[in-house]
Amino acid sequence: MGRRRVLDTTVDVVLMLVAAVMGTVLELPHLPSVAVQILGAATLLLRRRHPYGVAFVLAALNVFVPVWATVLAPYAVTAFGRRRTWAVVALLAVTFLIGARAWRIEDPFTAPVVILCSALLGLYARARARLAGQETLRATEQARADERVRLAGEMHDVVTHRINLMVLQAGALRTTTADETTRRAADELREAGVQALAELRDLVGVLRDGHDPIRRADDPGELGGDVAALVEQSRAVGLPVRLTAGGDEGRPSPAVRRTIVRVVQEALTNVHKHAPGAATAVTVGYQAEGIDVEVVNQRPTGRPRELPAGGSGLTGLRYRVEMVGGSFDAGPTADGGFRVSARLPDYVPS
Repeated sequence: MGRRRVLDTTVDVVLMLVAAVMGTVLELPHLPSVAVQILGAATLLLRRRHPYGVAFVLAALNVFVPVWATVLAPYAVTAFGRRRTWAVVALLAVTFLIGARAWRIEDPFTAPVVILCSALLGLYARARARLAGQETLRATEQARADERVRLAGEMHDVVTHRINLMVLQAGALRTTTADETTRRAADELREAGVQALAELRDLVGVLRDGHDPIRRADDPGELGGDVAALVEQSRAVGLPVRLTAGGDEGRPSPAVRRTIVRVVQEALTNVHKHAPGAATAVTVGYQAEGIDVEVVNQRPTGRPRELPAGGSGLTGLRYRVEMVGGSFDAGPTADGGFRVSARLPDYVPS
């Protein structure tokens, strides 16, 4: 049992004893009334879990004997209840007055005033608890932000250094070799490294400030070029991929264009990793009611490559698509292939 639980239980027991003592020594000396007072006080032990149940039991007892534990129940109703709290508080006050009149208590109106004060204290406690929860949430978000900044720094220092070395070595190879095929391969390697650095800068920005880079009105070329360029890059490394595009390609706003590029880029990357050599179809339809993007690959012809993967590519892609108001779907096809599709609006402010 935790420390907070022990404290709560202790408070409940103390309140029960106080209510029992009040009920047995104040004005109602008869044995049956004493038993009712003790029973009413005992219900306070359940006031946190079942505030309405406790209130209704006390209201029923009040009709026969005014139970002094009633003055403590409104606190639980307003602090732990969810709806119609004031109706329950009013019920407690009215039933107490009914019982007080039957027993001819000299001052029956003090208890309703105490009931009101108890209810107000419960509202105050509930507001304090809500504020404490909000403070905890803010502290958690701040801790996450600090962790993002730390990860961004580590990623920038380690990964950027390695990629820069790769780009420099590719450039050196291009200038020192006489073989044309090797020069072209070095050029492609260098361009891939430059694109990776651009993507890394965007990712570091996300980690540092928590905002997605697709909201910026940057040229999508920074993140790997347009869809046609991505298809050509895949063809260059041996993937049989076909591109079909229809409609007005100028319709999408920059944020949507960047999302289209990201969908195709991630889908083709997954094909390279998990279905090398599989025939792949990329379809982009630019329509008045929205943009349809689909990447479908057939059953793989080769073994999946042993490449490191974070396992969150499609999850992150879904997040990107939903950020611009679109819908996303990914899953296997009936013939053993895989399909990635997205439906995007044609305009989203950057």
